[in-house]
Amino acid sequence: MDTPEDLCALWSAQWPDLDPTPYLPRADRWVRFHSLPKSKRYPRNKPEYAILLHRYNAILDELFRGEEIRVVTTTCSTGPVPVPLSKVDLRRNPGAHYWTSVVDDYFGSDLDGTDYLHLYAARRRWQPGSLDYLLRAAADDRIPGALIASLTFDRSVHPYDGGQDVHPATEADRDRLRQRYADWLPSHPQGL
Repeated sequence: MDTPEDLCALWSAQWPDLDPTPYLPRADRWVRFHSLPKSKRYPRNKPEYAILLHRYNAILDELFRGEEIRVVTTTCSTGPVPVPLSKVDLRRNPGAHYWTSVVDDYFGSDLDGTDYLHLYAARRRWQPGSLDYLLRAAADDRIPGALIASLTFDRSVHPYDGGQDVHPATEADRDRLRQRYADWLPSHPQGL
């Protein structure tokens, strides 16, 4: 098992100016894919969940086929003390251990000043369908944040309600994904 210090060092090697967070910046190799046709945000029935899970799993399999991955999930609080994972959290990310806490300025702060994200990480071998419970929670906006990444954090996927933000290893990989899954791209000119 990696120590929190190991994870911080691996993160810093890839993202030197950024605290660990699921919400990575829109860097040169970033691409967004929507979960449902016509950029529909939330699934309403089993067929739509099937489409959504197919899209998540297809991208994850492109990035991580046959590899061991990191799954990072979060809890939130208004203080720096980590919020323990609930049984439901552990079902979404089995074997997760506390990694670190960071000030969450992505969405702005609460009325009392500061919000914190507490990150929990686990390792597992990627298999299509193995993260469906977590991916459904992300799609339904039932988790504050998740990140599925390579062991070195050089590739990652942030699933959210409406889609997934993807950071492949290279711009060429990003372009290949854009071409292969062009029907899943947002229609917005900035890729949002």
